[in-house]
Amino acid sequence: MRSIKMFNLVLISLAVLIITACGNNSAGTKTDVKTAGGAEPSGEIEYGPYCGTECQEALKLEADPASIKGKVGFAVASTTFPYGVAIKNKTEEAAKKFFPNIELLVGDGQNDPIVQTRLVDDFISKGIDVLIINAVEKDALAPAVKRATEAGIKVISVDRTVNAPVLTTIKADDYELGNAAGKDLVQRLGGKGKVVELQGSPSASPTIDRNKGFMDAIKGEDGIEVIASQAANYDQAQGLKVMEDMLQRFPKGKIDAVFTHADIMTLGALQAIKAAGREDEIQVISIDGQEAAFDAIEKGVIESTTVYPVITPMNIIAAAKALAGEEIPEFIKLESPVVSKENLSEYKGTTY
Repeated sequence: MRSIKMFNLVLISLAVLIITACGNNSAGTKTDVKTAGGAEPSGEIEYGPYCGTECQEALKLEADPASIKGKVGFAVASTTFPYGVAIKNKTEEAAKKFFPNIELLVGDGQNDPIVQTRLVDDFISKGIDVLIINAVEKDALAPAVKRATEAGIKVISVDRTVNAPVLTTIKADDYELGNAAGKDLVQRLGGKGKVVELQGSPSASPTIDRNKGFMDAIKGEDGIEVIASQAANYDQAQGLKVMEDMLQRFPKGKIDAVFTHADIMTLGALQAIKAAGREDEIQVISIDGQEAAFDAIEKGVIESTTVYPVITPMNIIAAAKALAGEEIPEFIKLESPVVSKENLSEYKGTTY
């Protein structure tokens, strides 16, 4: 009996080793390797609330998920952002749950285009079949993406665009997010007020598109004036610092609303506004739809956030379709509702 127990323990240990391969660190990048090791997929594929009918139709798999094999590299822009952590973790979970024979390599670009370029080149050298890229910068990553394509690798761009040909891009429309947030702000201010804008990283495609959408929304609203706009690089500490500076530049009564490109910066801005005792005079409009922002809406601290949904499991499903040789449209759009107190109950608990 004792020998049987020992034998079972050995089998369990071997299974664990097969399920999780060791990570490696190459060329200044961090790469984790995840594989489901031949386990059976569990349940039907779940798309989540932000992949509507057209999105689900575009990602419908013809092949049996368990039959799909290959190596996929996922280059995350940065795991210093909550969104980056969420897409990394949820992609690994979805791959393990739905695609047992896909080998997934995940690397952190550390919000540095040089680091992410090295990461992509490292993936190419490892012989990946599909590259999923959450590009740090749309122009800086274009050469690396082109090298991947030239190597016969199918490229899927997620969350951010990249200035190079790709198989498909999966994301919400950042212009529409900025535009929806801008229209919400105009309505809440009654078409009149002075606004401070906290932008994301200057060269990132979401920053460019969210700003353009916002500015178009307030165009023609003569009573709305953007009195200052500054980058806070999708960082809470920078959001705090930028807002502190704004509050010093514009004393009490000079700011009616703050619009930020991401909830993480909003949280920093809220710290500064609260410390200055100016919560009652400044309305806050945000983008992203983090659970922390939903909590702030519930408490009446911010007015609204326009949801930028996590792009999983859509990204790994698209990779599976690419491996199976199935057709994918050039763009797969995710839904991005404006969430406020009025509809909060519909969305709470659905993001990260």
